[in-house]
Amino acid sequence: MNRASAEASGSVSLVGAGPGDPGLITVAGRERLRRADVVVYDRLAHPALLAEAPAAAERIYVGKAPSEHAVAQDEIGRLLVDRARAGKRVVRLKGGDPFVFGRGGEEADDLVAAGVDFDVVPGITSAVAVPAYAGIPITHRDAASSFAVVTGHEAPGKPASRIDWAALATGVDTLVFLMGRRALAGIAARLIAEGRDPATPAAAIEWGATPRQRTVAAPLAELAAAAEAAALVPPAVIVVGQVAALRDRLRWYDGRPLFGKRVLVTRTRAQASTLSRALREAGAEPIEFPAIEIVPCDPAPAVAAAGRLSDGRYDWAVFTSANGVAAFRRALEAAGLDARAFGGVRLAAIGPATAEALDALGLRADVVPDRFVAEALADALEPRIAAGERVLLPRAAGSRDVLPSRLRAAGAEVEDLPVYESRRPAEPDPAVVARIEAGEIDIATFTASSTVRGCLDLLGGRAELLREVTIACIGPITARTATEAGLRVDVVAREHTIPGLMAALLEHAGRETDHDYAHASAHA
Repeated sequence: MNRASAEASGSVSLVGAGPGDPGLITVAGRERLRRADVVVYDRLAHPALLAEAPAAAERIYVGKAPSEHAVAQDEIGRLLVDRARAGKRVVRLKGGDPFVFGRGGEEADDLVAAGVDFDVVPGITSAVAVPAYAGIPITHRDAASSFAVVTGHEAPGKPASRIDWAALATGVDTLVFLMGRRALAGIAARLIAEGRDPATPAAAIEWGATPRQRTVAAPLAELAAAAEAAALVPPAVIVVGQVAALRDRLRWYDGRPLFGKRVLVTRTRAQASTLSRALREAGAEPIEFPAIEIVPCDPAPAVAAAGRLSDGRYDWAVFTSANGVAAFRRALEAAGLDARAFGGVRLAAIGPATAEALDALGLRADVVPDRFVAEALADALEPRIAAGERVLLPRAAGSRDVLPSRLRAAGAEVEDLPVYESRRPAEPDPAVVARIEAGEIDIATFTASSTVRGCLDLLGGRAELLREVTIACIGPITARTATEAGLRVDVVAREHTIPGLMAALLEHAGRETDHDYAHASAHA
């Protein structure tokens, strides 16, 4: 098929999503997602990867769990062909690598038979990544120079098995079984029967490379009983070999300070990624629950203000959020202007995130207070603003009156310009609400008073759902709003930024760890 006709009829990319951690997607895989018209995905594809696709892209779930298939395999093949023939760019997003027990080869056969253009973007297979996240290298100079990856779906006692159990048991240093949790007892018994030492170190890793990861390590003969006692469930990766004994020395991921914590992120969907990424790096599971959405105000007043700015009508432009910077940038563009319109105008930013947003436009803030609240910004500006100077204040509609009131009291002429609104989303994500109701949230983060109010509105005012949850606020104003709403605030950032909030969470986690250690020592 020539390239022109293939593009006219659409195409399919078989993309490996990697295991668990969304950061393990390849650059090529992310690029395919960002251009997709259709994403056909499995149950192990991380929601953060689905968010990489355009908002208008069709998302189709075809997940499979043991003994439970959402869509039959032949139906998946037809689906890929039909969407491609409709001229769509289709991404078939598969956990791990599509050609490692992912049935990617079968789907590629379907596409070839139908004459559909396709490509393959390999992914990081769970056979390598999951043991690595558990601190188990599958090869090691002193312990293993060979490994094999084996399906765990094939019953060990099957008479016509394609697996050469005798060769595996004694001829390969490290054995990695995928999808083998339910067959674990039989796998261990067959390996031992074929000559593997029952004392061989082994491990079973549940939900590897995610904050839900749990690892059970035991000699091969005892691993199935240990996994049963720990109630380990699929998906699980099983590792058999001397390398499993290295886990205690090399474990790194499940020792992170927020490992396993389920953290509610209430920022807007567009802003959540920064905090979510920092939480993942600390080992937590971010659960995004946007409690506000940013809606532009009528642009006409801001466009008119942009024209006056260009004419030199203002002495100062004061920004209290990165959202305000973004909204006013759009007004400049609508007026046919750019950052040069700020020539001769002094700039103030409420904090480093707002200053960085200005810096991205090639502008440097003249004033950034030490504390990132309106009161501190007013303190910093009052000595610098002369009576009669004109101040442009592009910010959220309904913001507190502290800043314009104090600047006017100092003699400034302030134009308080609403450029966006913070609104509660129309509907909450029902899956997240269900997790909150089930008590599956450990920490809730709030980055503005509006996120507190929006979250509680989405929960129908049921503040009691967060009673046992650690409440973390970006600053004292947000904390006061949370307290007034009936929440117990446990963490308040000293620096009112996302890095400051993360620092406060890590400090709090350290105190909890120290307390738990002291409590355990006292009762030892």
